[in-house]
Amino acid sequence: MSNMSRLKGMKNSKYWGGNGQRAVLLFLTALVSGCNQDMSDLVGYVDEVKARPPRAIEPIPVIKPYVRFIYPGHDRDPFNITVIEDAKTEEPKGSVLLDKNRVPEFMESFTLDSLRMVGTVYKEGQLWALIRIPSGAVHRVRKGNYMGKNHGRISEIKDTRIKLAEVVENGFGGYTERENELVISSPDN
Repeated sequence: MSNMSRLKGMKNSKYWGGNGQRAVLLFLTALVSGCNQDMSDLVGYVDEVKARPPRAIEPIPVIKPYVRFIYPGHDRDPFNITVIEDAKTEEPKGSVLLDKNRVPEFMESFTLDSLRMVGTVYKEGQLWALIRIPSGAVHRVRKGNYMGKNHGRISEIKDTRIKLAEVVENGFGGYTERENELVISSPDN
């Protein structure tokens, strides 16, 4: 069907021919006539409001002057930092010092509860423990290596367990040593 025949078909359709054309013209006439309504009632109301006598404006309230109250016995300077600064105390006796210059080992990047002991192996006459990290890879460690986030140094390796000496905060600003163990896991863990 060509474009010309489509146009002829639209011209002869029920919307443009006969009653359809009259309906569109009637709608447009009603629409335009709605805009020309009588607004005399609105104008009368505005004139009435303007004719009302103005109301009196309330005076501005009186503001009472500020009276400063001085609390007795409070003569310290609130901006003096020595008031809130802790007194320097010596480190508690028995506190362990951390070696801050030691380069952390790879196994120290994992929490101890995320590591699993899966076995042991003898190498060069020494017992090594096999540790599975969260990604599934297995690494070997020996006595003297570090593992876990609490600076845990391996103090002893047995066939079924690893003993660690961890360094944790003691609650008084220092560190203390505590014993911990990592026990061999069952194969299904």
